[in-house]
Amino acid sequence: MEEIDIDAIDIRLLDLLQTDASLSNQALAERAHLSAPTCLRRVKRLRDRGLIAREVALLDADRLAPLLGHGLTVLVEVSLERQGAEALDAFEQRAVAEARVQQCYRVSPGPDFLLVVRCTDMPDYLALTQRLFTGDANVRNVKGFFSARCAKFDPRLPLSASVTPNGLNPGGNLQQNAH
Repeated sequence: MEEIDIDAIDIRLLDLLQTDASLSNQALAERAHLSAPTCLRRVKRLRDRGLIAREVALLDADRLAPLLGHGLTVLVEVSLERQGAEALDAFEQRAVAEARVQQCYRVSPGPDFLLVVRCTDMPDYLALTQRLFTGDANVRNVKGFFSARCAKFDPRLPLSASVTPNGLNPGGNLQQNAH
């Protein structure tokens, strides 16, 4: 288990950044009650340690719909015929390489994978099913659920100074599995 030293200030910075990563360093420092140089140094350290995986812009699909169409969001359960590590890895590699697959989870019990797929329309989804599912002899069963409405989408991790996903230990260090 790798130990990563972070404290309540680091947690506050991570929380602020996952809410709005477009904040300037000065604005972030003000909200975190830090000097700008200290804030910059801490955020760089968090990036260098891999706690900030990447920064992206979240697009508003409803506002873009007049230009792009509403599209289809499909939650897809996939069960494989063979569940050996090699077969699971092979399907996972194909799924994550597919641009239409926004999220890919290995799950248990039940199906082997749960995918969140975004397609422009039904013909686009059917083309995806041919590429990803029908063409794979190891895919045993596919069940798609079409989203009628998304009531909540929030990619933020729940953070606070006292409770973290892995927990701050009494010394203030985050415990994380080494990869």
